[in-house]
Amino acid sequence: MTHRWPRLDGPAYGGDYNPEQWPEQIWAEDVALMREAGVNLVSLGVFSWSRLEPTEGVFDFGWLDRIMALLHENGIRVDLATPTAAPPPWFSSAHPDSLPVTRDGQRLGTGSRQSVCPSSPDYAEASVRIASALAQRYGQHENLVLWHVFNEYMAPTGECYCDNSVRDFRRWLRAKYETLDALNQAWGTSFWSQDYGDWDEIDAPRTAPSAVNPAQRLDFARFSNDAWLACFRRERDAIRRHSPDVPITTNFQDVRCQGLDQWAWAPELDVVSNDHYLVAEQRDNHIGLALAADLTRGVAGGAPWLLMEHSTSAVNWQRRNIAKRPGEMARNSLAHFARGADGILFFQWRASRFGQEKFHSAMLPHGGTDTRVWREVVELGAALQALAPVVGSRVVPDVAIVWDWEAWWALELDWRPSQDVRYVEQVTHWYEQLWRSHLTADFVRADADLSQYPLVVVPSLYLTTEEAAKNLRGYVESGGTLVVSFFSGIVDENDAVLLGGYPGALRELLGIVVDEFLPLREGETVRLSDGSRADLWADDLRLRGAEAVVEYADGPAAGKPAVTRHSVGAGEAWYVSTRLAAEDLRALLARMPAVRSEFAGLAETVEVVTRRGEDGDRDCDYVTVINHGEDEAQVAVAGHELLTGSDVSSLAVPAGQVRVVRRRLGG
Repeated sequence: MTHRWPRLDGPAYGGDYNPEQWPEQIWAEDVALMREAGVNLVSLGVFSWSRLEPTEGVFDFGWLDRIMALLHENGIRVDLATPTAAPPPWFSSAHPDSLPVTRDGQRLGTGSRQSVCPSSPDYAEASVRIASALAQRYGQHENLVLWHVFNEYMAPTGECYCDNSVRDFRRWLRAKYETLDALNQAWGTSFWSQDYGDWDEIDAPRTAPSAVNPAQRLDFARFSNDAWLACFRRERDAIRRHSPDVPITTNFQDVRCQGLDQWAWAPELDVVSNDHYLVAEQRDNHIGLALAADLTRGVAGGAPWLLMEHSTSAVNWQRRNIAKRPGEMARNSLAHFARGADGILFFQWRASRFGQEKFHSAMLPHGGTDTRVWREVVELGAALQALAPVVGSRVVPDVAIVWDWEAWWALELDWRPSQDVRYVEQVTHWYEQLWRSHLTADFVRADADLSQYPLVVVPSLYLTTEEAAKNLRGYVESGGTLVVSFFSGIVDENDAVLLGGYPGALRELLGIVVDEFLPLREGETVRLSDGSRADLWADDLRLRGAEAVVEYADGPAAGKPAVTRHSVGAGEAWYVSTRLAAEDLRALLARMPAVRSEFAGLAETVEVVTRRGEDGDRDCDYVTVINHGEDEAQVAVAGHELLTGSDVSSLAVPAGQVRVVRRRLGG
């Protein structure tokens, strides 16, 4: 991926701005308040297709010209979006077959957003037309610093099962397999009488009387990802013809969007962007925030990334939209910044009076400037200006976590040994214990270069390719420590079981063989020989070169190994065959020889992340400390604290506050 950051002084700060929702006389007030808050970047046009092209092929750019000029006069840069996530009524009325169809065969209606099929040829033509028109008019505008294509691909429309999609799917399959014999073999169509004799016999994997061929469903997920990626490429390429020097992005949604393979998309972007919203009811939801930020940084290859959207307070679409309490917005924002985001943007600038998201919080609330949220928005703008030296630095990781979208897709298809094994939950369980141990994690592909990491964690890799297995083995042989959780290495890229004994692709590396999976009943727990507790899963496991570290004391695998260790070359491969209780997993990780945090003695409620960069001609660390607890935290870090402007020999961080210390390296 070629990283091209927008032309800005300091961190990006601002959000979605929708002037078309407001009388034009309010615009000057908006811009004046943006300046007061320290806003330097706004996203325009995200949902304005019906205003920009009120009828097919007829454009109205007057209002956009005026707001672009006003923002430019006030030194506020623009991230200009293509409005293609919300087709206007005239388009859907003229092209009803562009509306998406669900797996159950229901054609979805209008009045919302993303009411479109990615395989619609009419949508392809219309989206390129509006993207081209915008790029021709604004591509060389001196105030334009970023292009923003679409908005949140695959949210909510992911897979579409209409006739256009079926035709596109067949073309995709022909390109992949070339012959029906190859497809039949890959899909295992000899099972349940599914052999195909003609390409036109192949349908999308619609809802059927029973479970549908898993290899077909897996390929349809891949196809759907590629279909949306093709939509992005069309618009991106249309823009680049007229605006080659301005970077282009689109906004991902971390773990909220299962269907979009960000590893495949990232090389197509100039800047990786992400939207993140707290699960409001979740306890310690700042840990989920950290996971999302680390995942986005991993997708960006460690480069600085852009937080395109988050909320100042409550959102409007969760079951209970709990408001953020004083100081929480700053902690959230600066946690993203600490984990590599060089820009902090919100949805949205001014809270809407009408529409589906009118109760979504904003930088400027319904109550205006005499509100706590507004005062905190202004304070955050000042804080980010003080952190300008941090921009461009990179996060220093302690460990790596393997993340794989295709393994996620395959794991959660029909008829697995336990419906309780869910991909994100498995990853989160491991991530949380690393977070509480003050270890910063990079998210990586299984086939990535892992040599810089002393510890690599594989929480879930049900689908494991030959290339991934070979890469993991090479990492261990070269001296790395690998820890793998249960139900990994089981199938190949076509969801076909790897024979010879579980865990298939990883069996020799781990030095074990699993004769049978032993998923546990709901609520059932087992006890291990060291006193640990576990639930969800157990394995009937035999040693084939590995040693047993812990055994099952009771349950269906009583007396069998539960945790194993295998020396391979200069490294070690560990296997954990059950879901350990949180504190027991944390204790196990502490036994790993590979890593120990500099800040290991701190309370679990204190978050510490380090970014490494330069201060003039000297290398330095920027150490961010976020105190999520109720008591003041003392942290052994010395240097210059950027937010207060003080030099510190030991850092005191009040409850609920954030501090960032610049620590120079070397003599």
